[in-house]
Amino acid sequence: MTAQLEKCSRFAELHQQRSAWLIPNPWDVGSARVLQGLGFRALATTSSGFAYTLGRADGAVTLEEKLAHCRELAAATDIPLNADFENGFSDENATLRDNVLRLIETGIAGLSIEDFSRDKLTIYSKDEAADRLAVVMEAIQQSGIPVLLTARAENLIRGVDDPDDTLERLQAYSATGAHVLYSPGLTTLEQIQRFIAATDKPMNVLAPFVVGASVPQLADLGVTRVSTGGALNWAAVNPLITAGKEMLEQGSFNWLTGMAKGTQVQALLKKKPDAP
Repeated sequence: MTAQLEKCSRFAELHQQRSAWLIPNPWDVGSARVLQGLGFRALATTSSGFAYTLGRADGAVTLEEKLAHCRELAAATDIPLNADFENGFSDENATLRDNVLRLIETGIAGLSIEDFSRDKLTIYSKDEAADRLAVVMEAIQQSGIPVLLTARAENLIRGVDDPDDTLERLQAYSATGAHVLYSPGLTTLEQIQRFIAATDKPMNVLAPFVVGASVPQLADLGVTRVSTGGALNWAAVNPLITAGKEMLEQGSFNWLTGMAKGTQVQALLKKKPDAP
């Protein structure tokens, strides 16, 4: 498989592009390999999608499970992988640093850190969150592996409808050296345009929240990266629910007409990415 340093280099180059590009979120090795086979140039893990594979709610995955998941996906693919590392699995800075160093060892090319505490279920203060990102940047430098750090401001999906504070947070996070900025929950093109105009780093936008927007429209605003979060996982689960209901309620198998062809899936699983 492709070496980690090469993946990091490719990931950095993608973020220097002027046009927006898609980074879909697989939830297991099979979905990661299929997305690679389709031609996507980078992937990102999804905390909710991975938790689903374990039969759990988002936020209920352990550190060891997350590390194993990232190691598995990074080893199984030849394109850069960004890890949704939630809050780093610790409120303590020393442990956060150690956890990030362990994550980098899994072979990832980037990671995102949220400003929301998994344990306390509260948003860190802006200053505390910025200090934590500085610790993560120190860990990246200590590792010697140039992974990219995405700083996430969680306000808008954690019940704090305060775009001004969210923007101020992203500006503070940028000052720590974070490479990419991300505020899941932006819902309009006007919001996105305002955030991009007021920040100085590549911006990730979560597509499912911006209903009806296309990649070209987001590119025109200056968006760099477009992700899908857990949406692909839930889109894949819906046919399972539909088929299950049909069999139970009607005893029929009409859902078979919507199956993917096994030969096509096998071909995608084996396909290598095009040379950069």
